[in-house]
Amino acid sequence: MRYSLRQLEVFLAAAHFENITKAAQSLSMSQSAASSALKELEQQFDIQLFDRVGKRLQLNELGRLIRPQAEALITQAEELEVALQQHQQPGNLNVGATLSIGNYLAVNIMARYMADQPDAKVTLDVENTAAIARKVLNFELDVGLVEGEIQHQELEVIPWREDELVVFAAPDHPLVNAGQPLDDAALKSACWILRESGSGTRQTFDRIMSGILPELNVLLELQHTEAIKRAVEAGMGLGCLSRVTLQDAFNRGSLVPLEVPHRDTRRLFYFILHKQKYRSAGVKRWLELCQQ
Repeated sequence: MRYSLRQLEVFLAAAHFENITKAAQSLSMSQSAASSALKELEQQFDIQLFDRVGKRLQLNELGRLIRPQAEALITQAEELEVALQQHQQPGNLNVGATLSIGNYLAVNIMARYMADQPDAKVTLDVENTAAIARKVLNFELDVGLVEGEIQHQELEVIPWREDELVVFAAPDHPLVNAGQPLDDAALKSACWILRESGSGTRQTFDRIMSGILPELNVLLELQHTEAIKRAVEAGMGLGCLSRVTLQDAFNRGSLVPLEVPHRDTRRLFYFILHKQKYRSAGVKRWLELCQQ
């Protein structure tokens, strides 16, 4: 074999950080050792994997082509090492989740995963749908759990579970006291506190309000679910979030759901995975726990 796993690790770290110094630090190597390993890999096959722009390393077409295969090989090698050490359980996992899923669903799944594998380390990256998709594409995450629909030729998007968005208000809001389902006139007359563009919740809200969206009065766009709930509780306007994020507030009576029967508020949560990334035992076990 004309290449080593260490050379592939340096290649992947350099692809991730786009800088050989940071790549070396991540692998606990000296910069010179990392540079030599990458140079030897390229020289052995008379190839170039990066375009070098100053101190920045940018993957070229060949580098992008072999990156998924190198990722898969390193993951399989790590699993083999675990098996040789007689620890046959799924191992470390990098999971990404959107805010609604990450704060209200993923933490419980992570607790169950780590209870089954006490030695496993799980990282949970909570961001909006666009950011999670970008990190899955860049091999920074093993699996993403998202609210928004994603279309990308390198991503596998798998339906997970049903959800719905709910329009809600403070208990003393005039539309609550009206006691009637909201029609389009009421929706257009209200002030709205919404998630930011790029989030799955905002994507679904925009679809729900198709036809009247330009006429809505969007007072605030916030990145955090709890901030939106607090603003609505303060009487600043209406909100629209996943039911899983609102149930406790509804039970306490601090927020009140409003009916919008003429608008379809249903949606799906999805798994997203890179089509070329090796499905480790940890990824398979995580998906199983999510489906239970």
